[in-house]
Amino acid sequence: MFSRILVALDGSQTASKALDAAIELARDSAAELQPLYVIDMPMLAYDVPGFDPSIIRDAYVEESRILGADAQNRMTGAGVRGAPRTAEVQLGADDIAQCIERAAADWHADLIVMGTHGRRGMQRLALGSVAERVLRSACRPVLLIPARATAKERA
Repeated sequence: MFSRILVALDGSQTASKALDAAIELARDSAAELQPLYVIDMPMLAYDVPGFDPSIIRDAYVEESRILGADAQNRMTGAGVRGAPRTAEVQLGADDIAQCIERAAADWHADLIVMGTHGRRGMQRLALGSVAERVLRSACRPVLLIPARATAKERA
C-alpha cells in the first residue's frame, strides 16, 4: 500500500494523534515513517533592534529534538522503521505548507499525514490552515486527522 509515510509534527495534541495514526498505518503496511518538524522563524524576529533571533531558533531546535525523540520512541515501541527529521522554512521564499511538501518530495513519500485543528468560519479565514494548503498543493495523497474525537473514538 504505502512504503514511505511522512507525518508533520508541531507539538500539538492534534499532531500527536496524527503521529499515532501514521505509526499504525506504517506498521500495518510495513512502511518507513518520517516524522517531520518544520522550523518557521517569524520575520518579526529579524526586525526587532537588539533582539537575537537565534534565541527563538534555538527554542524551535530544542522542541524539534524533544518531539523527534518522542516520535522515535513511539515508533520503536510499535516496531516501525524510520527516523525523525527537521526542516526549515526558507526565509521569504516559502511557508510551512510548501516546506512540508518539499520534504515529502525530497524523501519520495507516498503519503503525508497531518493533524487538522478543525477551525471554522472567521477563525479559519483569518488564520488559514497549513493542513488545507498542503492538501490543495500536494502531489501525493494527504491524510488529515481531525482534532475532535469521532463518535466511534468516544464510545
